[in-house]
Amino acid sequence: MTYQAFCIHGHFYQPPREDPLTGEIPQEPGAVPYQNWNEKIQDHCYRPNALLGNFERISFNIGPTLMNWMVEKDARTLGQIIDQDHWNLERNGVGNAMAQSYNHTILPLADRIDKITQVRWGVADFRHRFGHQPEGMWLPETAVDLETLSVLAENGITYTILAPWQANVDVLDPSQPYLVELPGGKRMTVFFYNQDLSTRISFDPGATVNADAFISQYLMPKFSNNADEAPKLVLVASDGELYGHHQPFRDKFLCYLLGSAAQNYPIQITYPSLWLKQFPVTRTVKIHEPSSWSCHHGVTRWMGSCGCTPHGEWKSPLRQALNLIAERVDDHYYAAARRLVADPWELRHDYIRVVLGEIGTEELIAAHVGSLPKEDDLLRIKLLLAAQFERQRMFTSCGWFFDDYDRIEPRNNVSYAAQAVWLTSRATGMDFTEDSSDWLFKVKSWRTGVHADRHFIHHLRRARNHHLMTRLPL
Repeated sequence: MTYQAFCIHGHFYQPPREDPLTGEIPQEPGAVPYQNWNEKIQDHCYRPNALLGNFERISFNIGPTLMNWMVEKDARTLGQIIDQDHWNLERNGVGNAMAQSYNHTILPLADRIDKITQVRWGVADFRHRFGHQPEGMWLPETAVDLETLSVLAENGITYTILAPWQANVDVLDPSQPYLVELPGGKRMTVFFYNQDLSTRISFDPGATVNADAFISQYLMPKFSNNADEAPKLVLVASDGELYGHHQPFRDKFLCYLLGSAAQNYPIQITYPSLWLKQFPVTRTVKIHEPSSWSCHHGVTRWMGSCGCTPHGEWKSPLRQALNLIAERVDDHYYAAARRLVADPWELRHDYIRVVLGEIGTEELIAAHVGSLPKEDDLLRIKLLLAAQFERQRMFTSCGWFFDDYDRIEPRNNVSYAAQAVWLTSRATGMDFTEDSSDWLFKVKSWRTGVHADRHFIHHLRRARNHHLMTRLPL
């Protein structure tokens, strides 16, 4: 009998919600009776799925910003999740967890240096948490171009998962992974998820009431037309928070579906790393670039107006304003750092070790400089590296995903931008607050009429007061 396999991938992620001044998530009224949305979804989804052992049965990624929160707030659940990847690693020689680029940046909209930072930070975070090199990486919103795939390959990643419409072919067999040829002779394996089943699981609650019925009515027919007898993989990709948060009791559905129910059918439960260990990839494909899974206009959803969200006129000015702020922050960082280190961008890539607590900032700088710089240079670089951290997270994709500016996600991005400007100003004495405010004034909520510069100025005032109260350099 032909080898028939089934895999569900869960993308588990929450954007950074921390106040950049306090490092704490403020009270979020929409999450009542919980303190914030992370706590609410933890209780609805992450913890129950870990207790049921579901992370052992699926392919999954957990966003680094979410894992950072879990380390502080529920390390036990995170430990259970990591253990379930390790059980597969010990049993099969390959784990079932995938990495994710760090800040959920839409990578085709980032330049090559930022792509490298995001991928290297994501790989380093995965190694730090899971204790082994990731084979696959989930791309935020599956947004992709060839340069992104090249950066993945250069950093040891062998595969990713895309939507079927991201393949640039007339006929695609999503039951088979494909190779994408990259510049310089490198290759990337791409798994394409099954559109019909992914849509049913994600948006048709009635289809996931009964796991036995789901397999017989929806899954098994996908294996029926296997004329060439090739091994066949049906892969479903979904928001991991669907299982218990967006749809109650679907954590239990997932457990039964991939456990007792699947045992009654001639299918194997697998995951991409295990599939690649068992079967060679022989087919090649080209991709649409740029493209994503949640915008049928490429990546326009995160840079301008398109049919995916109404009232998107504010998105282009926000993208332009943050790009201009990033350019100023980078110019100041590079000018200061290049006087001390040969490669300022390599220092930024390596800064993830400080973020993860593996090394102190002074130790990192000394390693790149060759010795510890004098006190004023040391403080300047510490401030500028902290500014680079904020400058990375101000491009979190959630800031553009929805239909209005005046939401918590875009406001948070603007706060991170303000923090980057503030830290840069403290490091260099160069204040570009007025220019930044002018750029952000062009961003206006269609619903409330508020302009983004209001949130920018508000955060800067808080930052100045916070500094006066604490007198701390960082």
